Amino acid sequence: MTLASRFRFDTAPDRRNTDSMKWHKYDGTDIIPMWVADMDFEAPPAVLDALHQRIAHGVLGYGIVPDTLTAATIAMLAKTCAWEIDPDWLIWLPGLVTGLNVACRTIESQGIATATPIYPPFLTAPVYAGKQVVTIPMILDRATWRMDMDLLDQRLSGGVGLFLLCNPHNPTGRVFSAAELQTVMDICDRHDVVVCSDEIHCGLVLDENKRHIPIAGLSRTAASRTITLMAPSKTYNIPGLYGSFAVIPDPAIRSRFCRAMQGIVPRINVLAAAASEAAFCMAPDWHQELLAVLRLNRQRVMDAIAGMPGLSTTCPEATYLAWIDVRELGLDDPVRFFEEAGVGLSDGRDFGWEGFLRLNFGCPREILDKGLSRMADGIARL
Repeated sequence: MTLASRFRFDTAPDRRNTDSMKWHKYDGTDIIPMWVADMDFEAPPAVLDALHQRIAHGVLGYGIVPDTLTAATIAMLAKTCAWEIDPDWLIWLPGLVTGLNVACRTIESQGIATATPIYPPFLTAPVYAGKQVVTIPMILDRATWRMDMDLLDQRLSGGVGLFLLCNPHNPTGRVFSAAELQTVMDICDRHDVVVCSDEIHCGLVLDENKRHIPIAGLSRTAASRTITLMAPSKTYNIPGLYGSFAVIPDPAIRSRFCRAMQGIVPRINVLAAAASEAAFCMAPDWHQELLAVLRLNRQRVMDAIAGMPGLSTTCPEATYLAWIDVRELGLDDPVRFFEEAGVGLSDGRDFGWEGFLRLNFGCPREILDKGLSRMADGIARL
């Protein structure tokens, strides 16, 4: 199945020699980088136009968050998440990982918990804050990853003051249901634990029968103990501009969060502000076509992995990431094995789980098919 494109999703821009973290890792080799979570697609034309207009003004001085960006963000959350927020709850940040690290310094507790496998900064941010990481391994239940609620309840008792949630989940691609999120919140409420929820992939829900539910939007109680982190960066492929935001309804938590930022965290830059506003307001068609492309790519990954002996995966409900179990191959170093086959993947050990790899399928079909073919050829040579 192919998709008639109004945009350039079938074209692979040459990212070599462009200071790309993703591609620079394998400079001088023929390895296809399918690791770090940015896409090999151009940003939406409306976003690029907004950046050109901002630069054409010629002055790039210190900026503030424009009221139009605040209004656009509030409207986006209401439309896409059915979440009504107050403008006072918004705090703009130069990147979501910054928000994670600030959150770990905001809550005064020795223990910070999270469910693994998980995006690596969830495991490092508590350490940087001088805290202890408490992990709750997820369960693979009938081809669906789910949180172990009993273990969560057990490990949040005593010494843990913050739970780091990722929804949609990176790397498994789960979109947690309202019932699951309510159970998490009930457990956190019972143990007086604040939730910091990374919802950066909320615009990348691929299953058409699912929708993103902000955990803070469940109830007033949930809002009162939640720090929500979001950004346009993943959905609109602008992570290198470093613009994200926190939504913190509770005034006391918000005040402590702001104090933890003082003197350390800079303002969002003027280009990130312009791009974010354009993304939220002027790129709906691009966004819908992106989702259609990613759904097709997801199916290509599922079909290809099903045909590779020793590999298995679950169908990601969101994101452009596949979490692949390679344990049956019995490899000492799975990342190196597939690099030698010509594909660069993310190491599951960085996510807290050995024997797994994460594959980024946010790329033109030509690149994806070549990468999957190389993986199959490498396995065939074993």
